[in-house]
Amino acid sequence: MSIPSAIVHVALHTPSHSGVGDLLSYASAQPLPPGTLVRVPLGKREVLGVVWDAVDATGELPEGAAMRPIAGVLEGVAPLAPPWRRLVAFAARYYQRALGEVALAALPPQLRDLQPDQLARRLKRPAQAQGATEDAIQTIALTAEQESARARIASETGPFLLFGSTGSGKTEVYLRCVQEALEADPSAQALVMVPEINLTPQLEERFSTRFAPRFGSQAVVSLHSGMTNPQRLKSWLAAHSGAARIVLGTRMAVFASLPGLRIIVVDEEHDPSYKQQEGARYSARDLAIWRGREQGAKVLLGSATPSLESWHASDPAMGRYVRLAMPSRIGAGALARVRRVDMNQQPRRAIFSAPLLAAITERVARGEQSMVLLNRRGYAPVLHCADCGWKSDCPHCSAHQVFHKADRTLRCHHCGYTVRVPRACPTCGSPDIHSMGRGTEQLEEQLGALLSEVLRPDRTPARIARIDADTTKAKGSLEAQLAQVHAGEVDVLVGTQMIAKGHDFRRITLVAAVQPDGALFSSDFRAPERLFALLMQAAGRAGRDAAYMAAQGSQCEMWVQTFHPQHTVYEALRKHDYEAFAAQQLKEREEAAMPPFAYQALVRADARTQEVAQGFLTAATAAAHAAGLPGLEMVTLFPPVPLTIQRVANVERAQMLMESPSRAALQRFLAAWQPVLQTTRSAPEHKGLVRWLVDVDPLVI
Repeated sequence: MSIPSAIVHVALHTPSHSGVGDLLSYASAQPLPPGTLVRVPLGKREVLGVVWDAVDATGELPEGAAMRPIAGVLEGVAPLAPPWRRLVAFAARYYQRALGEVALAALPPQLRDLQPDQLARRLKRPAQAQGATEDAIQTIALTAEQESARARIASETGPFLLFGSTGSGKTEVYLRCVQEALEADPSAQALVMVPEINLTPQLEERFSTRFAPRFGSQAVVSLHSGMTNPQRLKSWLAAHSGAARIVLGTRMAVFASLPGLRIIVVDEEHDPSYKQQEGARYSARDLAIWRGREQGAKVLLGSATPSLESWHASDPAMGRYVRLAMPSRIGAGALARVRRVDMNQQPRRAIFSAPLLAAITERVARGEQSMVLLNRRGYAPVLHCADCGWKSDCPHCSAHQVFHKADRTLRCHHCGYTVRVPRACPTCGSPDIHSMGRGTEQLEEQLGALLSEVLRPDRTPARIARIDADTTKAKGSLEAQLAQVHAGEVDVLVGTQMIAKGHDFRRITLVAAVQPDGALFSSDFRAPERLFALLMQAAGRAGRDAAYMAAQGSQCEMWVQTFHPQHTVYEALRKHDYEAFAAQQLKEREEAAMPPFAYQALVRADARTQEVAQGFLTAATAAAHAAGLPGLEMVTLFPPVPLTIQRVANVERAQMLMESPSRAALQRFLAAWQPVLQTTRSAPEHKGLVRWLVDVDPLVI
């Protein structure tokens, strides 16, 4: 057997929990530096891999063993730097996933498909002229609060939690800190993350306007899943080469290859969208903190309603984060006055209370804009037969099919199954089927009827628009609809949480939440925190332009229609008192030994039957106790239970919760439990098991 000149260990995206191992060895005609992108054979396929480390050949291979050679090297792409590889390795280890799975998922999809010659042709295309100049960047004067925050960020190491009320100018602080980092070092790069794709266009416009005149039109790029594969590859290559100085993106951008990274900004850091919910279930916010510390980059978390984990970490007694407060709005603008409507005193089936409707009418008549929030799309959550009790249940999921009136369909929002609305009850034939509950589509229709006689100042009828996942499917539709709102072509905007955060609406003076009570009594202990954050963010959309409010001579308002007006969530909202709300929630969490005072993980099993799913988890628990796995003495394993939505696409789902006062103990146990879970899966009685996965630091329980 011949001796290869070099052996390279390559990270590949092998099947999850396949037992293949993190790295596979290949023969190379020459030594390759770690981080090199290569094409290698895997079975009958040829796939992309990352050289993780290389060793010189030291002798003959074992008898009968064969080492396959690499198929090619992606020339022209510099090796991925050690800090990037350390980030991927940490994420894979901490979130209990295969190294190759995390590494390859962090690369742009098109890079995984291109052959070396195809990539070479793409790299030969002439780059567009940058148009960079030495012009000074045009900035605006900072308020005293902004300047204080900027100065501390410049002089201290962080990480920083920028606790600023909505409209306090957090984005301007981000811009100034990024500017200082880029001007201090010609190779410096910045990473700015937002929770959702729909927030990237306005942020990109603002960053490009500020930095393109100085650093060139290609200095600011975006990275998110809404881009085409060629666009993502182009942005990734620009970041990897250092040509892009600023990368804007969603959670996936935390894995961007940025060799000159000096500052990371995580805007709306509390948002649950930063937690990946499929595959490797990482938290981009937490990885940003780790990456900044490991790579020597400053990390700035920003929010008007920080996550309780970040708020607790920024407590001076903890000393993990530096808390910077900006409580005042720009231009001395006032925060929205919160008005609660007790729906117990309103007609039983009223969607809009009389006082709220009068307030919206008054705003339309003055030429002002209003926003109505309901975090449920569609026309109604379910259709119902009054005679036999039939409901529009999904045949493949333990959930209802949502009624969409616009196209007369029943649609499952979990598996996508869609059918036409029946003319009569499928069970008893009764024509008396009607909708139960409400969605944004119904709110839009109801407002159209209620405001049909209301006129704007120019004597034209009131104009109502809806923004949710159903109205923004087409490419460019969201941008077009937002442009209409900004141009004043919409009087009342109806929507889901898509419109509640991040958008800088200048003419909205009234915001209303019509059915927020559902989260108050949820089994999820984080539900009150999420509701408070959503309502505070929504309230922040009103009255953002102090000059406009002064010219109108009116006060911005946040209306909340609720059956529980005295609930602590609404009391804190009325006072805009996040600190009191956080203190109360943290006290309850500490008494109950819940995060951030404990650490959690979930193991979920998907199977053909609920019995198999729970049986697998029960057996794996018994095996863990029998083996006496390390860390188990400090970990509590709870019995397996079905998920809230038990069945999706004909797959039954169960999960079990683990809790520990020690993060290290929980990590030791999970690492030792992985092979036990793999062995348990292969038992004959678990034949119907489809998959299992581990979720570390879960957000939904």
